[in-house]
Amino acid sequence: MLQRKKILVIKPSSLGDVVHSLPVLHAIKRSFPSAEIHWIVAKGFEGILEGHPMIERLWVINKDDWKRIAKVKDSLLEFRRLFKELRAERFDFAIDLQGLLRSGFIAEASGAPVRVGFKEAREGSTIFYTHTVIGGVDIHAVDRYLKVAACLGCDTSEVRFPFPPSERSLTLEGALLEFASGNYAVMTPGARGSAKRWPARRFGELASVLPMKTLVIGSKGDISLAEEVVDASKGMAVSLSGKTDLKGLIEIIRCARFMVCNDTGPMHIAAALGVHVFALFGPTNPLRTGPYGSTHSIVKQAMPCSPCYKKSCKTIACMDMIKTEEVIKLIQEFLGGK
Repeated sequence: MLQRKKILVIKPSSLGDVVHSLPVLHAIKRSFPSAEIHWIVAKGFEGILEGHPMIERLWVINKDDWKRIAKVKDSLLEFRRLFKELRAERFDFAIDLQGLLRSGFIAEASGAPVRVGFKEAREGSTIFYTHTVIGGVDIHAVDRYLKVAACLGCDTSEVRFPFPPSERSLTLEGALLEFASGNYAVMTPGARGSAKRWPARRFGELASVLPMKTLVIGSKGDISLAEEVVDASKGMAVSLSGKTDLKGLIEIIRCARFMVCNDTGPMHIAAALGVHVFALFGPTNPLRTGPYGSTHSIVKQAMPCSPCYKKSCKTIACMDMIKTEEVIKLIQEFLGGK
């Protein structure tokens, strides 16, 4: 029984995966309102969980530094401090949704007597679990994670994505109202791995014919892609790439009419917020990592080599074959029904 129990959720990254895990948080709190939930998240992604009323404590780890030889001494000190503090919490349950050696070890180090993870977890992490769940392969990540919640006795019949309360930035709000009068589309031309990116100029061509303004979002690493979109938009797009934190990004997406994007983290935020997504897929499988829900639009060309899951490709034919006209038609059909 989880009522009045203390639970540690281990899901450090990435952005989309943290979003996919939110229904687990909802399922636990819905079934066991008195449960005290702690969450381990990687530095850089804490903005999506900070101030969450369902989370008692957010533990932020520098997992990227753990891989750097130059940071070994600091990392060892962090390990010792983290594990000592985790054990002091006396967790009843540890849920490892990451499924890697590092996350499995954290589950073990927490001292929780019940440690749950996926049977097919990688890097030998299953040796740290007391209970395993068969997640499955060709299943969406959200449904896969919810199997862990079901294993704990949670009611998973209602899938919800509980984000923290909205914290709109006055500066951001002013920029949105001035540029788009509250009526805008969002585009995300970036993606982790060049093979997943639709040509940036086509995003711009698309923006140039839309009946509304477009806000282009992304990280600092996506600035050049965003500028390429703006250059091809004929004045219909503006770049906010690298100019917002994670909370600001969420609010930009929350207020959008729709999003056009590659397979990337902001896509999952949009889907979770109920914003219609036009998702462009090539080397990855939308059954596993597409926008959650049946109302979104997947744009994908049938290719014998897809899905290949490659991060880079010489031709990227699967993405190049998606034509701007095809996406425009889908958006027109969507807007025509509004």
